Amino acid sequence: MAANSPPTIRQRRFGLELRRLREGAGMSAPQAAGALGTDRTNISNIEAGRYGIGEERLRRLASIYECNDEALVETLVSMTGGRKPGWWDEYRGKVPPGHLDISEIEHYAVRLRTVQTSHLPGLFHTEDHARAIFDLVVPKLPRLEVELRVAHRLARQAVLTRETPVPYTGIIHEAALRMQFGSRDVARAQLQHLLEQNERDNVTLLVIPFTNGGFPLAGDSLLYAVGADPHLDTVQMDSPAGALFFDSPTQLENFRLRLDLVEQATLTAVQSVEFIHQVTKDM
Repeated sequence: MAANSPPTIRQRRFGLELRRLREGAGMSAPQAAGALGTDRTNISNIEAGRYGIGEERLRRLASIYECNDEALVETLVSMTGGRKPGWWDEYRGKVPPGHLDISEIEHYAVRLRTVQTSHLPGLFHTEDHARAIFDLVVPKLPRLEVELRVAHRLARQAVLTRETPVPYTGIIHEAALRMQFGSRDVARAQLQHLLEQNERDNVTLLVIPFTNGGFPLAGDSLLYAVGADPHLDTVQMDSPAGALFFDSPTQLENFRLRLDLVEQATLTAVQSVEFIHQVTKDM
């Protein structure tokens, strides 16, 4: 059955993994369709995320493709059964699609790793801090759109506080800590909130001070979402044109390496807390 709306990033990724399995087996779409007893159009639509596929047919496809990665197959099976609406769907058509994609990625991740060099992590923004950031968008956003983006950003934070919160490691450069959005009171309250959230068992914040010099990914904003299976990891980076997503095996391996190298440039967790306290006092 065709989707009623454009496929989400999770649906697109599901289809992409099936295409990679098919190509890894050296099969064309018509060959796969013939073996499954369907037509090429259905295979193309499934791989594009436009059509869903049931568990039985997915397992048949995995068998056809001679996939012996049982963990991957079971993860893909968990993604069948049609699209499951998420809380972010209420913002569809109200905030940019990339914002919704990030929400969906965070929701299904089993671990999150981030690097922020000029902004604090969105999952820790206070309402006033988020509003001050969206007020700077050019061209200027209508007030209603600003408030919708603020509400959506705050709603994203539930992944850190839900019954099974996602483990989170955030690397923050000193520049992001000292960047003042809004008034000094807003900036100080934001840093205090950051310290409070860092007390959660699932949250680890690490700081890179100016004095530690250069490091990979300097100047970038990066989210690495660890999937239920390594094949389903996703990287998101900010750009002037919107969110960019990366998911090829080579890209993921390189981003993991960069993240590990960046983490080596940070202060310890204890030192990082002390550093944020000092920046708060300086504010």
